[in-house]
Amino acid sequence: MSDPTIGRRALLRGAGGLAAIAALPALSACGTGTSRTPAGGGKGGGKTVIVRDSGGSFGAALQKAIYTPFTQETGIKVQVVNMNDAPLLAQIKQGRPQADLINNSMMSHAKYVTQDALETLDRDRIKSLKAAEIPENQITEHAVANSFYGACMGYRTDAFGGKKPESWADFWDTKAFKGGRSMCNPDGDLPELEFALLADGVPMDKLYPLDVDRAFKALTRLRSDIKKFWDSGPLPGVLLSREEVTLSTVWDGRLADLQKQGAPVARQLNGMRRQFQGYAIAKGAAHVDAAYRLMDFSLRPESQAALAKAFPSNPSSPVAYKKLTQEERNALAGAPKYYDKGFDADIDWWLKNEEAVSKRWLEWARG
Repeated sequence: MSDPTIGRRALLRGAGGLAAIAALPALSACGTGTSRTPAGGGKGGGKTVIVRDSGGSFGAALQKAIYTPFTQETGIKVQVVNMNDAPLLAQIKQGRPQADLINNSMMSHAKYVTQDALETLDRDRIKSLKAAEIPENQITEHAVANSFYGACMGYRTDAFGGKKPESWADFWDTKAFKGGRSMCNPDGDLPELEFALLADGVPMDKLYPLDVDRAFKALTRLRSDIKKFWDSGPLPGVLLSREEVTLSTVWDGRLADLQKQGAPVARQLNGMRRQFQGYAIAKGAAHVDAAYRLMDFSLRPESQAALAKAFPSNPSSPVAYKKLTQEERNALAGAPKYYDKGFDADIDWWLKNEEAVSKRWLEWARG
């Protein structure tokens, strides 16, 4: 996946599609990604750990904030591969995983579990869990969340005569908040049914199980005002800055650079949908001990805070936010002042319903 935030969308949807790809023996890591090895001290005795991340600016931030300090502390060299789920899963099924530690979405990890592709974690080997105070609902038998990204609302600050949208109901209100809209399609993220339901009056704590019929009915009311469906992280900001739309769904950190450049754009975090990403160890990994050590290092509150300073990721550790300045902390959607404004995507519900909902969404979008 090319987007900086890891594992937003699996290459194929659902465990069945992943299994089908995994059955193809021709798939391998060759040509599927890149690798890089940081310089570091030699006290690890030539030990190496191979980690899967998505590269790009996020990968560069991980190198600076996590991998290089880890190598300096342990002597264990970190080699990185950037690859999609399908070829990595195929390698695991063949007993030859190229990656030891997988940094991916918790939803992708859940799909891997259905294919018996992840090691069961020994929590005693992840000593930073206690200090980081990572919530139990972000820890599974096979993966631990390290951060989250939020899908929220972006808007032009000069479009509404000094008013600003406060809710998804405002996003749907094209009379009070005039102008075109943009929303994502299933190639960019999970279909945005939750936002439609919130706009239709469903309380945030009563969203799941999603009323799919009601959501599509609400989406249909807005359909003629949706000028573009986006499928990549930068596109909502481009559409807003070009004034092609006045409101768009957007990933929470995506407007920061535009704001620094003086573009009249802002985000609204009320009703934000959080999705977590985290670490898991590939089944049959060659360097299990080193994978645990890198996971443990990465989950330390100070490590998560260092990464947040290098890239607008939202730490899973509430302790990490205390290690940031007030300005740094409040720039993040995960800051305590914002957290209760959003909700966690129900991974279990989406695992059961994503394929059917995405198919219906595509039919709906075509009209």
